[in-house]
Amino acid sequence: MRSFRLARGVATFLVGAMLVQLLHACGPQSQSAEKTQLTIATVNNGDMVVMQDLSRNFEADNPDIDLRWVVLEENILRQRTTTDVASQGGQFDVLTIGAYEAPIWAKRGWLKPLDQLPAEYDVDDLITPIRQGLSQDGTLYALPFYGESSMLYYRRDLFEEAGITVPENPTYEQVEQWASQVNDPSSGVYGMCLRGKPGWGENMAFLTTLVNTNGGQWFDMDWQPQLNTPEWENAVNYYVNILNEYGPPGASSNGFNENLALFSTGKCGMWIDATVAAGLLANPEVSEVSEKVGFAPAPVASYPNGSNWLWTWALAIPQTSRSPEAAQKFITWATSKEYIQLVADQSGWVSVPPGTRTSTYQNPEYQAVAPFASTVLTSIEAADIESPAASPTPYKGVQYVDIPEFQAIGTQVGQRMAAALAGQDSVEQALRRSQAVAERFMRHTGYIE
Repeated sequence: MRSFRLARGVATFLVGAMLVQLLHACGPQSQSAEKTQLTIATVNNGDMVVMQDLSRNFEADNPDIDLRWVVLEENILRQRTTTDVASQGGQFDVLTIGAYEAPIWAKRGWLKPLDQLPAEYDVDDLITPIRQGLSQDGTLYALPFYGESSMLYYRRDLFEEAGITVPENPTYEQVEQWASQVNDPSSGVYGMCLRGKPGWGENMAFLTTLVNTNGGQWFDMDWQPQLNTPEWENAVNYYVNILNEYGPPGASSNGFNENLALFSTGKCGMWIDATVAAGLLANPEVSEVSEKVGFAPAPVASYPNGSNWLWTWALAIPQTSRSPEAAQKFITWATSKEYIQLVADQSGWVSVPPGTRTSTYQNPEYQAVAPFASTVLTSIEAADIESPAASPTPYKGVQYVDIPEFQAIGTQVGQRMAAALAGQDSVEQALRRSQAVAERFMRHTGYIE
């Protein structure tokens, strides 16, 4: 039945497209045809969905610009945009990319430099690590829509019942103990929720921070993969054990959005993930636990650096954009102080895109409704992409490695970690196979012999 509906939908779309072409051929062009059309590729995160909704304000102020949206799940977005810019396909005028892609793509000449921004945009107001992460040789190539580190969310009510006091800097050893204390599957509450969905930006984002704080790293200074080490084994065993003991069923299918839904509906005792979720979890309009959620820095194990990541979803203009001036007008609007105020006016200050502008964190109205603000800002400013591991690394990036090959390596390793989590492989098997994958990629691309 589903395939029939899909086929019928495709046929209807094609018929509609043919009619439009006939109308254009037989009569004067419509008003919309005279507009500049911008095709925007973005991720299906909550803040991006809000941006799409509020963009009607931009279109009202810019009636000569028509916005077309392509909203995709995170892994699919990365595949589509990477393929498009690498092949110079020109499908999109605005790309939603992250701190990983921005400098790599800029170095390859795939993005428009953003060195002619209007003075009122106030580039200096952008939080320094976020701005640096989107720059190449001092030039911005993407504008941050929101910035994030990672942090620990927990249910204050459940912790109080269990007599747990969360210290200023929690450890993973403590987290495992707390998970056992608040785990109550019979009541629909699981002690720990974590990303399990495979992908270099999904399960491997969290797992890499866990590896870092356990003293591990992806590569040594000679670019030799380091995945079959005790540090990786300790981290992955911890991850698999805590989710199998205290996690929800089907954890290997859960990414950011799935865990957000679980926590916001009261099904998670704890969750370690992106700081961007803080505003959503504290918002009573979208969270059933808004009055019960607590916030703390990401836990640490044996090494503090690399325990909390640094990321930003940002808007960039590919070199193949047919309308770069209109595209820049849109991305400056969508990442401006004006836009942040618009979200505050529409949905309250707790809902504004976090992690991009110093002025947001200095705003008394934001501070009044965002009990997590200082933790988020401190986590972002403390993230060190230059020194993510206990030993020196040839790469930058906390939860990623800043080489083009990492997308493929990270995703394949992520699939093996998901298999270990689902019980299809042992941790030892998964790490051995991951090491072989990484070695093969690094040898094929000339990093190692």
